[in-house]
Amino acid sequence: MDTEGTHDARGTRSGAVPRPVVPPPRPPLPPRPAEAPPAGPALGDWLRTPRAPAEPGLWRFGHKPRPDADPDRVPDRALLVGALVALLAATLVWSLWTNGYIPHSRVLLELFTPAEWWRYPRPPEAITAIEVYNSLFAALLIYVFGRMGNWLEVLRRYAVDCPQPERTLRTGLAGAFAVWLVIGTGLFPFFFTIWSLFPLSWTTGNGDRAVATFVNYALYVLVGGAVLWPFAKAGDWLGHFRKGKAASPAQTPTASPVVSPADWPQLRAAGQDASADRLVAEERAGRMNDVDCVRIRRAWATVRADPSRLGAFAEAVAGQGARACLHPSGDRDLPARAATHDLLTSQVRLGRYPDAERTPAARRGAGAAVDPAALGSSLLAVGPFGSGKTRHLVRPVVESLALQALAGKAAVVAVCAAGTPLGADDGYDVVIKPGDASSAYDLDLYGGTADPDEAATLLAEALAGDIPEVDARRAATALAQLLGPYRAAHGRFPAVPVLRELLDGSPGAMEELRGSLDAEAHRAYHRELDARERQLGTPGDPGLALAARVAVLDRPAFEGFFDTTGETRPFSLRSLEHPLRVRVDVPERGHPEAAHLLTRLILAQFTAGAAARRDRSLFAFLAVDDATHAVTAESVRSLQRLRNCNAGVLLTLRALGDVPEQLHTSLLGSFGCHMTFSGVTTWDGRLFAQAWGTEWVETTEVAKHTVFADQPLTRAVHALRKLVTGKAVTTDAVTVRKVERERWSASELAHQVPAGHAVLSLTTVKGEHAPPLLVDLRA
Repeated sequence: MDTEGTHDARGTRSGAVPRPVVPPPRPPLPPRPAEAPPAGPALGDWLRTPRAPAEPGLWRFGHKPRPDADPDRVPDRALLVGALVALLAATLVWSLWTNGYIPHSRVLLELFTPAEWWRYPRPPEAITAIEVYNSLFAALLIYVFGRMGNWLEVLRRYAVDCPQPERTLRTGLAGAFAVWLVIGTGLFPFFFTIWSLFPLSWTTGNGDRAVATFVNYALYVLVGGAVLWPFAKAGDWLGHFRKGKAASPAQTPTASPVVSPADWPQLRAAGQDASADRLVAEERAGRMNDVDCVRIRRAWATVRADPSRLGAFAEAVAGQGARACLHPSGDRDLPARAATHDLLTSQVRLGRYPDAERTPAARRGAGAAVDPAALGSSLLAVGPFGSGKTRHLVRPVVESLALQALAGKAAVVAVCAAGTPLGADDGYDVVIKPGDASSAYDLDLYGGTADPDEAATLLAEALAGDIPEVDARRAATALAQLLGPYRAAHGRFPAVPVLRELLDGSPGAMEELRGSLDAEAHRAYHRELDARERQLGTPGDPGLALAARVAVLDRPAFEGFFDTTGETRPFSLRSLEHPLRVRVDVPERGHPEAAHLLTRLILAQFTAGAAARRDRSLFAFLAVDDATHAVTAESVRSLQRLRNCNAGVLLTLRALGDVPEQLHTSLLGSFGCHMTFSGVTTWDGRLFAQAWGTEWVETTEVAKHTVFADQPLTRAVHALRKLVTGKAVTTDAVTVRKVERERWSASELAHQVPAGHAVLSLTTVKGEHAPPLLVDLRA
């Protein structure tokens, strides 16, 4: 199978880096866990789970958008307390009414009825009139206090708004309680009033017990049904039972299955039913994972773009099933995953938005995630040691891009100090360890280019980009004056020791180079060498500074690395057109200055290589764990060009003080996404607060004014109240207004971000924004 050059470097080194003849023994396997790790959802369920369109930064897998918050919504506590108080008040009034403690309560009744009804003994008509009158008053009482206590809102919020079948259950319990109050107790006279309106001959049956029983039970059913009817309508009992009956397979035929992503409808729509059936069988047999699914979807997208590949695609699926269109490495997954991923949306979950006042209602409790759309604008993370930058951000992002590389959608390069836990070596295609003799891969010092001027520009950025006294253009010119003649004479660029001697102006090295050039064919290169010799030792000559930096790489630990003889093919960042997973372990502990130099070199080569790609269909990403001393003025300018190249960069810093002060503003402006971890200083917080700007918020101010009474009795009451409470009698003056306030102040970023949390703001390459919000990285 064609590897597209992805693995051509494996095993091609010929002694450039000394290593033992016998490969080193593999480390022992870790002990088997006592319990299996919790498994995720099955592939079919994972494919069928809805992914709602959401704003940047929201975890879309299974996300259910929250309804907009109602500004007039009464809080639950206030609603329940108000309903309870209204119920107690209604009970008190009804008790006073039924026990005759309300004077002249029957004035209206006696006014519209005959006077002889109210002489003792009272006729049956008077008793019926009293019951009807009390029923009307009870109905009026329920209506008035129900409106005051918002009882209908209580029923709607805690019963009607619940999903089925809980909605039916709760409204049924409420209806049963209402029936018990009306029929089962004598608290309300409604049932007796209705019963007394019927002729006595009906309710007694004229001595016929069977007829009387039937009539009385019929009245119970009618009254109970009338009480239950509003609750049945509110709870949609009939609709719920109809759905349950329709869902019964014994009574209705099986409905046609709904089109599911797990059935590969895109293949069936194109007439590839055989391929779709093979993939469905692989999924149901458990031989397919999420990487396989996304990889084959990606291959099908290329088939749609180029129909000539249809035959090869169908043959690969028919013969290999889930292993069709494999990554050149043959891997179908990573050795281990430390984060939660959704490859269909290319998202990785970082944490959860807490249910806090600062968090918008639509994001409270939702997952926080990033994807290539946001990472394409690049992400800058700042936090001290131990704040979780590597564990909670760098590794999940690198892991996500590595999975997407296996699916043929991305290329990722990770730069970290040796020993940083960014996954096992088996999870990468290329692992470069400068300074480690066991490294199987080398790094191209000149970025894989054959242009001396471009190679000089990249190398000058790495060697002198952080030296304020050295002009970057003069440094690139000095290097080009040496690299061009050397390549013309030898057909390659100089090795590190030779380059150091040339920059030092060693007479032997210069004469040897001059002697290798033809006097007639290379006349222009002779002029370059003459100009370089004239600049040696002059004020402002960058040669000595460049030679000092090259000397950092001309150490015994790096012997055999950065080979230019052509015997090997060192890895070059010009290979970003292939779905690569690359990790570079810089020697931060043993050779910190060399580590900083290599980090600057890789950053410069990545920005140049990403922009020079002809095929930008793959998302190229560079993650630098601890970019201390790697940010320069030229790299900041280069980062701004990545948005149009389908590429992005993740840089982590311990503090913005690691970057020259004149670059602070431009650095924050070059990154579309920012993340501050717990423990940043107020100085760094001030810069982020300025970058995030302000917003309009509604504030409420309460002013307390002392009440001065004029009447003696009122003054006495106020004095007694002050004696009891210890506070003067005051009135509150409430002022509500909108003010402009910083989204996050420097003090809040420094002191109010809890441990294990971070403030994250996102901007996609299309310009969509997500405001800076607190994220719980441990949830």
